[in-house]
Amino acid sequence: MSSERILMPKSLAFAKRIVFAYRYLSEEKKEYVLSKQMLRSGTSIGANIAEAQYGSSRKDFLNKLYIALKECAETLYWLELLYSCDYISRTEYDSLHSDCEELRKLLSSITKSVRDGTIPNS
Repeated sequence: MSSERILMPKSLAFAKRIVFAYRYLSEEKKEYVLSKQMLRSGTSIGANIAEAQYGSSRKDFLNKLYIALKECAETLYWLELLYSCDYISRTEYDSLHSDCEELRKLLSSITKSVRDGTIPNS
């Protein structure tokens, strides 16, 4: 299975984890601001990947993937901040960070390949 085909299920699974983390943070920790930012960026990754699949051109396809990549970077920031402020444990942070970093690496690889013309958009 190509990395492009892996990307959608992985981003959906990650978005679900982010939703559950947001629910935990808002209900158990009573933290609403940082967790809402994490929710927005973390779920936006998959939304932009889904949009990219129906891009009107190669440029549009690539642009949506770049936006997803930027949302990954933002999500990594919010996770780091939530961890450093003791809202999430080291175990929770490591797990979410690892999944987000995997998405970031996949997106980085795909955008580079599409940009360089080594794989077509699909």
